[in-house]
Amino acid sequence: MSIEQVLVVDDDPLMRNFSAQVLKRLGKEVVLAANGQEAIAKMRQEGPFDLILTDRMMPLKDGIEVLQMAKGLMPSAFVILMTAFGSIESAVEAMQKGAFNYLIKPFSPEALEAVVLQCEAQSKVLKENLYLREASLPSDLVAESPSMRRLLLDLEKIAKSQASVFITGESGTGKEVVAGQIHRLSKRAGMPFVKVNCAAIPETLVESEFFGHERGSFTGAESRKIGRFELADKGTLLLDEVTEIPIGLQPKLLRAIQEQEFERVGGVKPIRVQVRFLAASNRDMQDAIEQKLFREDLFYRLNVVPIHLPPLRDRREDILPLAHLFLRKFSQENHKPLKKLSEKAGQKLLEYHWPGNVRELANVIERAVVLDFEEGIEQIYLEPAREKPKLSGCSLHEMEKRLILETLEANHHNRTKVAALLGISIRTLRNKLQEYELGG
Repeated sequence: MSIEQVLVVDDDPLMRNFSAQVLKRLGKEVVLAANGQEAIAKMRQEGPFDLILTDRMMPLKDGIEVLQMAKGLMPSAFVILMTAFGSIESAVEAMQKGAFNYLIKPFSPEALEAVVLQCEAQSKVLKENLYLREASLPSDLVAESPSMRRLLLDLEKIAKSQASVFITGESGTGKEVVAGQIHRLSKRAGMPFVKVNCAAIPETLVESEFFGHERGSFTGAESRKIGRFELADKGTLLLDEVTEIPIGLQPKLLRAIQEQEFERVGGVKPIRVQVRFLAASNRDMQDAIEQKLFREDLFYRLNVVPIHLPPLRDRREDILPLAHLFLRKFSQENHKPLKKLSEKAGQKLLEYHWPGNVRELANVIERAVVLDFEEGIEQIYLEPAREKPKLSGCSLHEMEKRLILETLEANHHNRTKVAALLGISIRTLRNKLQEYELGG
């Protein structure tokens, strides 16, 4: 949270350059803008900035001010107003709207240095106050949008309770990330966090996977197995894609959750545990209940605290911060020089509807980094579309088969990713491939 990158907004080139020289002597990276529109473009392309130094209340279209836009795009940035002597009242008003301080023009290098030092001192205080929270916050849990900010404010309260939590949202929205954050902020943080993808377990092995089994309890059970419930004792158990649990096993699951007690398959001795349960699904739960795929009583037992994650298309304020985050992450992982998004690339990201949500955005950025594109994002989305196969006259079965096989081919046969992109479970995908005689 130190002051490293600064945006200077001033229509006076002499003052703009003067401020830049002082800031550079302080070791800051400086970006310049001559007007409000250019400033907003710089924020979106080259941000986030730690400090924004802007001329008075420089207006934008529709009466929106640079200050308002800056606080909306970068809530943690310090904003310093530069104002003439006769406009001090407006500067004070600006501070009431979120500006950190103001400078009266013309100001000396020492005055600017003093304000920057004030920002750095305040930044240090904030860093110390928020250290524990920031240390536990997963890097890809970005919350610039109002909906995600509200969620983060609630997470700490939710985490400190013992209540079961049901997390819903489309595939790729970050349900597992939120579940991990709940565990890290809870009193169980030092205990196991066990995750089980219910859709990835063959139906015949689900009970054994959950509760374990005794040696000889069924063919192939050559030794005792400890189940996920037992492994999660004193900690947290995440049931991901929980609607894929076979309906016949759900009564036993409900009893185990309510009683915190179960028996291994083939066992007679009750095993008691203390587990906090989190569940996640990308399905419409009322629809799953009406179709008799999920028990209503089990849903209510798990849905004590509901959390819904909005799709990325409904939280567009998070798109560019996430893109910058993934750029840094994948550049470091692949030992590549860090590149910034061009204006065109950023605009493409904002205009795209992201059916695969945050997971798809991460994949797009990683592909751009790995392929070392100069302006990777727009190359990915502006490459000429391949000729589409003619589908007129095809049956629905044939269209479905083509879609699944082409998606597999495009994603290097990564079945987990393909199932998420198609909005189906891994088990459903496996059954479809068996139907096409391509193996499970």
